This record gives sequence, C-alpha cells and structure tokens, in this order.
Amino acid sequence: MTHTSTLARGGADTSAPARRPRKRTGRPALPTKAVPYVLILPGLLVIGALLLYPLYQMVEMSFHKVGLRQIKAVNPAPAEFVGGDNYAQIFGSDLFWSSLRNTVLFAVVTVALTLALGTLVGLLLHRLGPKMSTFVVVGIMAAWATPPTAQAIVWKWLFDSDAGVVNWALNLLPDGLSTLLFGQADWSGHPWFNDTLTLYFVLVMAVVWASFPFIAVSVLAGLKSIPGELYEAAKMDGSGAVTTFRRITLPLLKPVFSVLVVLSVIWDFKVFTQLYLLAGGTVNRDAFNLSLWSYAEAFSSPPKMGLGAAIAVVLTVILLLITFVYVRQIVKTEDDIR
Repeated sequence: MTHTSTLARGGADTSAPARRPRKRTGRPALPTKAVPYVLILPGLLVIGALLLYPLYQMVEMSFHKVGLRQIKAVNPAPAEFVGGDNYAQIFGSDLFWSSLRNTVLFAVVTVALTLALGTLVGLLLHRLGPKMSTFVVVGIMAAWATPPTAQAIVWKWLFDSDAGVVNWALNLLPDGLSTLLFGQADWSGHPWFNDTLTLYFVLVMAVVWASFPFIAVSVLAGLKSIPGELYEAAKMDGSGAVTTFRRITLPLLKPVFSVLVVLSVIWDFKVFTQLYLLAGGTVNRDAFNLSLWSYAEAFSSPPKMGLGAAIAVVLTVILLLITFVYVRQIVKTEDDIR
C-alpha cells in the first residue's frame, strides 16, 4: 500500500536500482578526415589491379627483349634487359613517323567531324518533342552500342569491291556526273581498302558513325540544363540562331565540350579494331597507326613484345601530354574568367 500510494503522489520508486551510464567499449571511431580515403580505398585497389599494375608491366617489358622463348609455358627463358634500345629502334624507324602522321591526322579529322555532327544532332534532339526525341536517341545509341568488330564488318561489306552497296550506288550515277565528281564512271570492282587514303576515308566514316551518338546525347543533357529564359530573352532581342548558339549555347556548354574533346582524342588516337579488320590485318604497313604498329611488332612472327610494349608506352605518353596541355589550358581559361 505504501509503495502504491507513493507512486500515486508522484514520488520516486526508491525500490528500483538506479541505472548507471553504459561505458562505450570497442575501437574508437575513425577520424573525420580519414573517412573519404577509407571509402575510396576499394576503388583505388581495383584501379591498381586492373590498370596501374598492367601499365607497370608494360613499361618494364619495354626495356627488355621478349620473344617466344620468354613467354613459353614450360621453362621460359629470362627476358634480356636491353635498356633504351627498343625506344632507339622506334624513333629511328620510318614506320614511327608514318604511323604517327596517320594517327594524328586521323584523330584531328575524326574528332572534328564527330563533335560537329554530334552537336548538330544534339541541337535537333533538343527541339524535338519528348516522344520523338526518345525514339531518335534509342535509334542512334544502337550505333554507339555496336561492338567495334561488328562496326568494321558492316562497313567492310558496304564498301566491298565486288558486292558492296557503295559501288552499286555509285554505278547508278550518270557517267558524266560521276566523272565530274569523282574522276571515274565505272565503280565495278573498285578496291577501297587497298589504298591508304581511301582506307582511312572509310575508317573515318565508320568511327564517326559509331561515336557521334555519345556526343549528341551529352550535348542534349547539357542543353537541358540551360535556362529557357535566356533563349526567350535572346529571341526578343532579335538574335538569330547562329548568334544565339555562339553567345549563349557555346559558352554555357564549354565544360561539356572540354570533356568530350579529351575523351574523343583518347578514343580516336588508339583506334585499333576497326583499322585492323578494314585493312585485312597487318599487310599494308603504310596504313599503320601507332596501335596497329604496336600489335604488329608484338604478335607478328617473330614476336617482339618488348618493342611492341615500347610503342604502346610512346602512345600513352603522347596521350598524357595532349591531355595535360589541354586540361591545363582549360583550367587557365577558367581562372582568367574568374
């Protein structure tokens, strides 16, 4: 009774033992500054295993003489250290300069055409309605998602000398018009892949066809982020389409274009699969770019994998230099604007 009445009057229950604060046990929490590094550690380990270690192996191989004796499964011979002989052989070869020329010219032309076509398609998609825009995006992204091997086979069939659609279509032109435009009237059996210039013409078309959808979708995403009020104000001021693009769209999409240029240069500098299949392997040495030359030296008989690795290192260094200079210029421009 006493206990019940005490609770009823608001008194404390002195019969229950008082609770003591629990002591924290275990390891102390991580410092706040260390949390981001712990979170990115798994990603860094994956990058190190899949990218950095193979890159280290490639650089190390470039200073050695590696052939069949060094890669055989049973009792492989140790690789012979040759220092910078592989690099001296590269820079002393005429193939290096012709391959470098093909690589640079192809990249410049392809990057320019890809950006121009992708930007135009992106502007078109921005003007279309939601349903039609989605339909077109799905259609063009099918080309971007096509594997490089399938791309090369399709374009090789289109330009086939005997059964190609292109030669058949050109033969439908009047002889006078065909002669005026192309310098010949009969296209039956015309070999597109025997000459280096026409081979790279087809290669440029194949790579641009497969690359512009990514540019178009990226430009479309950037256009969606631009406020519509800017275009309405420009229209009220009497600004034309070209002036509006130059004064509003291009400056606001400059960060997008900066990233797209870097990615396009990297991708087009190291094109290999399409060139290998269109050229029919490594027969036409005049058509080599640096990637195909590296493959030819590493895997042709007799294999010179150290030399092939050295060519790959040179290509990687060129790409890093181009990317560094371009990104540095972008950062410097943004600092000047601020």
